[in-house]
Amino acid sequence: MDERLKFVLAHQSGLWSMCELCARFGVSRKTGYKMLGRYQAHGTEGLRDHSRAPLHSPQRISTALEELLLASRRSHPSWGPRKLLSWLARREPALAAKLPAPSTVGELFKRQGLVAPRPRRQRRNGLPSAASLHTAAPNQVWSADFKGEFRMGDRQYCYPFTLADAHSRFLLCCRAEVSTHLEGVRQGMIEAFRNYGLPHAIRTDNGPPFVGHGLTELSSIGVWWIQLGIHHQRIPPRRPDQNGRHERMHRTLKAETARPPEANLRQQQTRFDAFRSEYNHDRPHEALGQQTPASQYQVSARAYPETMPAPEYPGHFERRKVDAAGGFTFHQQRFFLAHPLQDQWIGLVEMQEDLWSVRFYDHELGRINARSGTCSIKVSPMSPV
Repeated sequence: MDERLKFVLAHQSGLWSMCELCARFGVSRKTGYKMLGRYQAHGTEGLRDHSRAPLHSPQRISTALEELLLASRRSHPSWGPRKLLSWLARREPALAAKLPAPSTVGELFKRQGLVAPRPRRQRRNGLPSAASLHTAAPNQVWSADFKGEFRMGDRQYCYPFTLADAHSRFLLCCRAEVSTHLEGVRQGMIEAFRNYGLPHAIRTDNGPPFVGHGLTELSSIGVWWIQLGIHHQRIPPRRPDQNGRHERMHRTLKAETARPPEANLRQQQTRFDAFRSEYNHDRPHEALGQQTPASQYQVSARAYPETMPAPEYPGHFERRKVDAAGGFTFHQQRFFLAHPLQDQWIGLVEMQEDLWSVRFYDHELGRINARSGTCSIKVSPMSPV
C-alpha cells in the first residue's frame, strides 16, 4: 500500500516519465496505469488489494432454480440430492440441462440448514456374509414382513404388513393391521395376487404367521402358498440382513409415515396409501439407476386362481388324507405332520426299502421310516422336489 502511494506521488511530481517511473518501482506500464486509474477513481482506498473472485459465475445457480430445489427438499425431506435431481429432471424436462451437480445441491441444503448431521456408523466385523438375492426379472421373488409396531394417536398399536417385489422394489401392499394374525396377511396377499398375479417365491423370516409348528413347520399361509405353486424362502433366524432390500424399505416407511403417527388406523392407512403411491411412481431408486419401481415392474403372467386346484399324484403314489388332528396313518402307524394340513390329500412314494417321501402337491414335506415309525430326514417345508 505504501509503495503504491509513493508511485502515485512520484508520478504527480512530474520528475520522471512513465517508463522511468515503472522501471524505478519494478512494475510493468500496464500495472502502473492500473494503479493510477484506481487512485483517480477511488483515492487511497483504490490502491488496496481487490478480490480476484469473478463478479459473475456462469455456473452459479439461478435464484429461481435455487428456490425450486429448496422447495423440493422441503416437500421430500428424506430424499438426497441425487433422488431430487432425478425426480426434477422427469418432472421438469426443460430444466434437465440446467440442473447442477448433486454435490452443489448438497452444499446448498447444508447452507440452508436442511441437512441433519448423521452419527458415524460402526462397522461390525466377523459376521458371515448375507445370502445373495439374485433376480433377473420381476415376480421371481417377493418379500413379505411386518414392520415393527408403533402406537397411534388413539394409543392403539399399528402393525404395518408389507409385500414388495425384490427385483423392481415395487411395493405391492402396505396395510395397517391391528395384529400379526393370519387374516390381515391373507387379505392383503389376495388383493396383491389379484392385481399383480403370482410370484415364483416369497421370502420371509421365521415368525408368525409365515412359519408354524410340527414336523413340517407349515403354517396355514404356507399350505396356501404350496397350493398356489409358490416356494417359500426362509431366511435364517436373527439374520434380517438376508432380506436387506425389504428392511431398507421399512426404514423409509417408518421415517415418512410413523414420525409422528396418525390419530387412528384409518388415517394411518390413508398415509400408507399415499406413501406407497409416491414410493412406486415418484421416488427414484439408486439401485435402479434412479428409475422408479413402477417403471421397472411388470405384472406376473401367472394369474391368481379363485378356486384352488386339487393335488395330482402319479398312480404309484400311496394317497392319504390328513385328519383333523394334522396326522395320518400309514402301515398301521400314525404320523403327525401339521394341523393346517387337515382334510388335505398327501402322496407317499417309496424312495428305498421302508423309506418313504411325503409329498404335498409338488413339495416334499419330509421322509418317514415305515419300519421304525420315525422321521429320518427333516426337509425344509417349501423345498421344491
